[in-house]
Amino acid sequence: MRPALALRELLVDSQLLPDRDLGETGPVTAQTYDVVVIGAGPAGENAADYAIRGSSRTALMVERELVGGECSYYACIPSKAMLRPVEVRATAQHLGGLPDDIPLDIPALLARRDYWVSDYSDAGQAKWAEGAGIDLVRGTARLIGERRVLIASGDGTREVEARLAVVVATGSSPVIPAAFAGVRPWSSRDATGITEVPSSIAVIGGGVVSVEACHWLAAFGAEVTLLVRGVRLLDRFERFAADLVAEGLRTAGVDVRFGAQVTAARRDGAADTGLGKVHGGPVTLTVGGAEEGFAEVLVATGRKPATDQLGLDSIGLTAADFADPAARPDWLHVVGDVGGQAPLTHWGKYKARLVGDLIAARADGLPDPDVPDDVPVPQVVFTDPQLASVGITEADAAAQDIDVECVEVDLTSASGTALLRDDAGGKAKLVFAVGGGGLLGATFAGTEVAELLHAATVAIVGHLTPDQLWHAVPSYPTASEVWLRLLEAYRTR
Repeated sequence: MRPALALRELLVDSQLLPDRDLGETGPVTAQTYDVVVIGAGPAGENAADYAIRGSSRTALMVERELVGGECSYYACIPSKAMLRPVEVRATAQHLGGLPDDIPLDIPALLARRDYWVSDYSDAGQAKWAEGAGIDLVRGTARLIGERRVLIASGDGTREVEARLAVVVATGSSPVIPAAFAGVRPWSSRDATGITEVPSSIAVIGGGVVSVEACHWLAAFGAEVTLLVRGVRLLDRFERFAADLVAEGLRTAGVDVRFGAQVTAARRDGAADTGLGKVHGGPVTLTVGGAEEGFAEVLVATGRKPATDQLGLDSIGLTAADFADPAARPDWLHVVGDVGGQAPLTHWGKYKARLVGDLIAARADGLPDPDVPDDVPVPQVVFTDPQLASVGITEADAAAQDIDVECVEVDLTSASGTALLRDDAGGKAKLVFAVGGGGLLGATFAGTEVAELLHAATVAIVGHLTPDQLWHAVPSYPTASEVWLRLLEAYRTR
């Protein structure tokens, strides 16, 4: 396998540039591919791969930043690389016989983060694409008509056409409220790319990015204040789990405030000092009518689909049409965050695999693959305690007029969980269809519950009932024994 290609070599190799000196003149022939993918994050990579795998079909991916996308460099991978050492230290501090004053080696921890993001180099990802038979172009792409894409790169512009399909996988971008205009607040990229720990930081928002970042910022020694406009964290999860996360943050030293409305922000010397560095002088926030000062502010108030530069008008679509599968032409597919679905890497990759399979089936003259319409979305929040959830909550069921039966137990009712930490706690909850029906939802909040989640996901996809789950015997002493306790609670409710 050849090493990762330089930009010009990539363009020549894929015939998007003729093999001649840049100073020569002459037309550049438009290139045709079976599949053109705009965006080379995890979803785009999977769509391209599955669309051509095992065939002679051709695919092109166009990426304006780093191949591998937000997840690989600025989200899932760096955040978990930092959170795991923090989690292990906390566990060690709560096990008898081990010292409780274990220091964090922050430079070593950040070096581990840098290793996992490949020092922000995507050479390995580009090499993967080459090995998968996928051509790659660095640039910005937009639609200019049916199956036609215009690519702008450092070498000018060129047009490509897709014989079968165009897949849009451009991800999402952070939403920065107007109150923070001009102060250059940290985004999630700065939080995961941290190189300079601020003495104090205000974190704005009550979602996953906010609560995870609070944990490593506090562990690194920052004085952290979490300002949440609403009355609770993580409002799409079961209330008990969100409350346990809030309690965990407070235990870690985070000042968690609800009903905190930030109406203004100002900063002297705001500057683009680089990824993960303090962006200028102190920040003054107006919170509930009173002014407070912080060394930095992280704004994590949500993200929006990145559709602004896609050229949707060239094919007669609005942004609203683009989000509606029924309104899109059958050659145009959308995967990942840009589609407005759950902004989770694993979910985007799942949907991308489905799209790739669909394109391949249609190219081979086969029927469209059957896809269940009730696949649950699993999610883990890597806080302390961890929160893991899949399927619907009890509140979801009420909102959808679904009759359910719920059971809830303490996680420490399972010996395996109680052994994980001396201060182990947490709860687990299952949501069943009424009358002994299949499992519809599951939530776990506690130590290392992420590894309990897939069993619940399998049970929901398989429509397993309490009677069937009763015969899935958990090993002793493991945390999985909590399933037995939950089913015992169901039988004696």
